[in-house]
Amino acid sequence: MMRPARALLPLFLLPVLLTGCNADNNSGATADSADLDAAARVWGVAPELVYVTKVSGYTVFEETADEYEDEFVVAYRSEKGATKFGLFAGRGTMTAQNCPKQPLGEVSDKRVTCEHDGDAWYRKAGASHEYAVPIDAVVVHLIADADKVDRAVLRNAAEAVHRPDDAELAALLPTTNSTGS
Repeated sequence: MMRPARALLPLFLLPVLLTGCNADNNSGATADSADLDAAARVWGVAPELVYVTKVSGYTVFEETADEYEDEFVVAYRSEKGATKFGLFAGRGTMTAQNCPKQPLGEVSDKRVTCEHDGDAWYRKAGASHEYAVPIDAVVVHLIADADKVDRAVLRNAAEAVHRPDDAELAALLPTTNSTGS
């Protein structure tokens, strides 16, 4: 179940975490399970929650991958830096019956509208919108401000949700080349 404040934490932290991105990751085979398990331990999440996406014009914010309220979170920003969206993966389901009952990110007091779109759900409440992609017992939420990131970007992100390959996994991990001066 989505938690009301979870969408805000990574999105508010993004300006602080702006340190560059690995924009040219080419998707390949899914990362080795031992590597994925080790990375998941770093973030404090279950390995089955680690998902990424790829959208033209957007890159992952380095070092934004983390755990928040038992979910895997990572933030993406436009290459021009003007817009951003968050990816949240948590255990759950999304059905026609429960879709409008689950809050959308930080918007808990607004009515949630749901539209089935392919294998995903397009959801809107207040000034926020998202695509929710059910995958087995996990739901991947791609959420943004509706007036800043258009629906087509979120739809493309939803269609591209996948398990990370080695390069994508490495781009999500904290850099270890900081040395004391």
